[in-house]
Formats: sequence, C-alpha cells, structure tokens
Amino acid sequence: MSEPLSLSDTSEEEPATRGVRISSAASPARRRAFAEALAAWTLAGPAVFFLLVLFFLPVLGVFVIALTDWQFGARSLSFIGLANFRQVFADAVFRASLLNTVVYVLIVVPGTIILALLIALLIESGKSCRSFYRAVHFLPFMATLTAMAIAWEALLHPTIGLVNQALAGLGLPTANWLRDENTALPVLAVIGIWQNLGYAMVLFLAGLKGIPQDLYDAADVDGADLWLDRLRTVTLPMLGPVSMFVVIVVALRAFESFDTVKVLTQGGPGHASEVLLYTLYRESFEYLRTGYGAAVAVVFLAIVVTLTLVQVRVMDRKVHYQ
Repeated sequence: MSEPLSLSDTSEEEPATRGVRISSAASPARRRAFAEALAAWTLAGPAVFFLLVLFFLPVLGVFVIALTDWQFGARSLSFIGLANFRQVFADAVFRASLLNTVVYVLIVVPGTIILALLIALLIESGKSCRSFYRAVHFLPFMATLTAMAIAWEALLHPTIGLVNQALAGLGLPTANWLRDENTALPVLAVIGIWQNLGYAMVLFLAGLKGIPQDLYDAADVDGADLWLDRLRTVTLPMLGPVSMFVVIVVALRAFESFDTVKVLTQGGPGHASEVLLYTLYRESFEYLRTGYGAAVAVVFLAIVVTLTLVQVRVMDRKVHYQ
C-alpha cells in the first residue's frame, strides 16, 4: 500500500521541476543567440579580416618603422625612438608643406561646397536637361586626375596655353601660373575644386530630392515665400546631414591631394606648392629616408583623424535630423 504524498515532498520536487523547465526554455534561446552571432561574424568576418590586414597592420608597421633609422633597401636598422618625430617638427620644409596643405584645404572645401550647392539648386530648379547637366558636372570626378592634370598643364602653359591667350585677348595681364610662387598653390586649389565639384553636387542633389514638399508649403504659409527665405529656413537645415558628410569627404580628399602636385609643380617653385603627401612621397621614395617618411605619415594620419573627429563633433551639434 503506497503512502500518501506529503506536503513536504511536493515542496521539495517543485524547484527541481521548475529548474528543468527554465533550462529547457533557455536552451533554444541560447542556441538562437549563438546562431545569430555566428551568422553575423560569418558575414562581417571577411571585412574585419581585410580591415585588419590592409589598414591596422600597415598603420602599426608604419609606426614601428617611424621609430627606426631604416632606409629603403638597407639590410639593417636601429631603433632611435622619437628622433624622427623631433626632426619632423624641426624641419622647415615640413612646416611649409603643412601650411600649404592647410591653405589648400581652406580654399578647396568652402569653394567646393558653395559651388556644388549652387549648381545643385540650379539643376533641381530647372525643368529640362537635368540628366545632361548632372553628367557634365560629374565627369571630372570620374576622369583620371593625372590625365586631367596634363590637360590643365596645357591650358596653363605660359605661352601657348588657352588661359593666357584668352587673358591676352582681353587685354589682361598673363602669368606663368604653375611656376610663380604666388599663383602655384591657388591654381592647384582651383583644380581641386573642379575635380571634387561633381561628387559634392550629386550628393546635394540627392539631399534636395529627400526634402518633403510639405515643408516648403508650410514655409509659404508662414510668409517665407522668397527664394532666399526658403533656402535659409527649409533647404539648408534639411541638408544638414548631407552637408556634414560632404564637408568631411571633401576635406579628406583635399588633405590627400598628391596627383596634381606631382604632375604639375613637383612641390615648386621653392616648396610653394608642396603638400604633406608630396613631402611623404619625396622623403620615402626619392631620398629613401624611409624611417623619416614613416614619421611624416604618422603625423599626417594623426592630423587627419583629429580634424575629422573635430568636424564630426562640431557639425553634428548643428545638424538637423528628421
């Protein structure tokens, strides 16, 4: 004859049963989380691998080389600590190239942003041939900059160039644009604006198409019926995210200017148009001072990353997100 189930027996078995139920319910959840994590790493794994191999490891290698006196082709090297960095900041040529780079960026970025926005507004307000105008202004960005630099060299030739011929025909003074210390860097900046203009314009056109028409209708109701009022109260605030992206991208491209300097001026005359990347190239591959060139590269990377973070932090506070 079996004994009746007591209250104490029931209280002892309930926790065990409850634990089994929790474990059985949690096990599928853990398996699902593991499957999702595995799928995520499977998809992101190649990108993470190539990011490590193609970016972080080379940056680490450049930093290590910057701490040495290694010259390209040498079979031995010595660690010299921060001597290369001290030499970089004491070098008058580096300071000149840094100043030239800053001036170049300060010309190219505002010039590109203002002209690209104006052209985008004009194209968007037009009624016909929009695709044609988009293609015409975007072509310089698609073209090979080295080939375009050669074309600009022909246009700016001091005797047979079309620019000087046109100025002479109008009775205006001519110049040797690429061999004059006062004009070499501004001319390169104008070419930089011309090359980046189409890319920035396309981004602004995309941003303009994303602005709801209801906002313009509301501005009309509030009395902002003039073109300038609509631009100030609706268009520019709504273009905030696009503008922030364009400023950062154009600034990075301006800091990375190299092709036109190498083809047109070689940093001359008298280092008047030498920029940081050309200094890095010359020290590393012409003078074969690889350790010193690596130090220039580290300083250049630090400047670019710092300015990018400052731009994002400052502009993000003023950007209006929908």
